[in-house]
Amino acid sequence: MTERVEIRTFEDDDWPEFLPILQEVARAGETYAMPSDIAEAEAREFWAGDHLVTARQGGTLLGSAKMGANRPAQGAHVGTASFMVGAEARGKGVGRALAEYVVDWHRRSGFRAIQFNAVVETNTGAVRLWESLGFTVIGTVPEAFRRPSGEYVGLHVMHLPLHLPADKVLR
Repeated sequence: MTERVEIRTFEDDDWPEFLPILQEVARAGETYAMPSDIAEAEAREFWAGDHLVTARQGGTLLGSAKMGANRPAQGAHVGTASFMVGAEARGKGVGRALAEYVVDWHRRSGFRAIQFNAVVETNTGAVRLWESLGFTVIGTVPEAFRRPSGEYVGLHVMHLPLHLPADKVLR
């Protein structure tokens, strides 16, 4: 039986375990617009947010999510989030556990919707995961992301209304 993924608040002591995951994702260059050789100080600034959590299994940190308002002031009722899972843990339910937490946290926090501004269209695992939780691609910015190969691909804007009954959500 696989051990349950535990989601808990990200503490400063988690950085030594999380930094290699963030740097691995940065080096791959396939999912986030950030320097491939990001240093710890930059990484801490990049991974700041209103609410940060870690995903652990058997005490090992496997990933993290950050979430909060997508925009300030008049846009603060719409949330956003980002998450990272280490390569060794992908495909093992860690991303789904984080994604479900993200949706639940936004609901409990009173957000009316969640909007992701930049989901790389070639990140099909993430797109499928978010769509399985009810998100829709509401638009794609063509060629807005340059992959390490030099290929330009689109960035999806994805949206999940949290205040509408499921039968009223546009699909």
